[in-house]
Amino acid sequence: MTMRHARFLSMHALAIALFVCCASAFAQDKPAKPVPTGPTPPAWEQLSAAERELLIAPIRERWNAEPAARTRMLEHAKRWQTMTPEQRKAAHDGMRRWSHLNPEQREHARALYERMREMDPDARRALREQWRTMTPEQRDAWLEQHPPANPAPQRPR
Repeated sequence: MTMRHARFLSMHALAIALFVCCASAFAQDKPAKPVPTGPTPPAWEQLSAAERELLIAPIRERWNAEPAARTRMLEHAKRWQTMTPEQRKAAHDGMRRWSHLNPEQREHARALYERMREMDPDARRALREQWRTMTPEQRDAWLEQHPPANPAPQRPR
């Protein structure tokens, strides 16, 4: 695979991921098929203290390791509580897609997201349509002209 082809594929995947992230509020025509998982795990109240601790420990560790992120973590938790199941699924899907992007693709996604966030819905639709018709070179030029205002710092994992 040539670098040009790889870049085209990664930009195409990025465009699709961004479109899905931005369009998730407008979609959800048909429900996702349930994944057969066997017996349903018990309700929280039925978990043992050890099982509850197992579930909470990673959050406690992250909370203690990242004091600067505590406000953001609380805001995310509060926002999560207000989301519908469909919105939560879309958020999970977006996080999964994000985790598979390389740092350059993430910077491109941030730039596109920042630009689209400032637009009204009609302008967002127009940019999505324009993006679909752009060549990889045109997309690269657009991204160079519209870099993210505040590149995100690298978070320790």
